[in-house]
Amino acid sequence: MKRIVLACAAGMSTSMVVTRMEKEAAARGLSYHIYAIPEQNLREELENNPGEVAVVLLGPQVRFKLEENRKLTDSHQIPIAVIDSVAYGTLNGAKVLDQALALVN
Repeated sequence: MKRIVLACAAGMSTSMVVTRMEKEAAARGLSYHIYAIPEQNLREELENNPGEVAVVLLGPQVRFKLEENRKLTDSHQIPIAVIDSVAYGTLNGAKVLDQALALVN
C-alpha cells in the first residue's frame, strides 16, 4: 500500500488532518496509508520504507524546511509540497488529499 506522509512540527493538529484525509480516501475507495511524523524523522522514514512513500506533505509550520527536505525527497524520486495553509487550518481533509493526489499523478 502506498503511503502519504505528513511531516510536521509535533503532530497534534496534523493528526486531525490525517483522520479527515483517511475518511475522505475511504469514501473515494482509495487505498493509501496516511500518517503524520515529526519532520526531523523524514530521512529515517524514507530510508525504512523504500518505494512505498508516494508523496510527502509538510505542515505549514515547517514550510521553511521545504528546500532542505526537497533534496532528500528528490533523491528518492518522491514529490513534496507544503500543505495549503487554509486547508490545514480548517482541517479540510478532502482538499489536502486532493493536493497529495495531484502531486502523485
